[in-house]
Amino acid sequence: METVFTPLQSLAGGALIGVSAVLLMAILGRVMGATGIVAGFIAPRSLSDWTWRAAVLAGMVSGPLVVMLITGQMPDIQVPTSVPMLIVGGLIVGIGVTFGSGCTSGHGVCGMARLSPRSIVATLTFMLATGITVYVIRHIIGG
Repeated sequence: METVFTPLQSLAGGALIGVSAVLLMAILGRVMGATGIVAGFIAPRSLSDWTWRAAVLAGMVSGPLVVMLITGQMPDIQVPTSVPMLIVGGLIVGIGVTFGSGCTSGHGVCGMARLSPRSIVATLTFMLATGITVYVIRHIIGG
């Protein structure tokens, strides 16, 4: 599998995530961590709590439609693994999010920006684990 280098799209996506996180913090005083948003959507504290979470999730899900409106075609998304492996991966991520007290978006985008020591350690741990995983998959296992 080849990783495509897309600096402009990556920069635009990162800028949109950053602006979204800043706006959510400035307007509602909330951290934009994806797993926390999903958890609060599933078990909301109030209708207003559910409403902003639904809006954020709708924005996340509708991203490919926006790409289609801009470019005229849906983005080419390939998931080079089986459904059972996606389920196992999802369970592992769920366990990691629980033990890590948040996800990569919450710690990496919002926590790092606030200079949270816990988020800095969590993000460094995520990055180290990601690097090791990619190395093992690509160079040892041969995926």
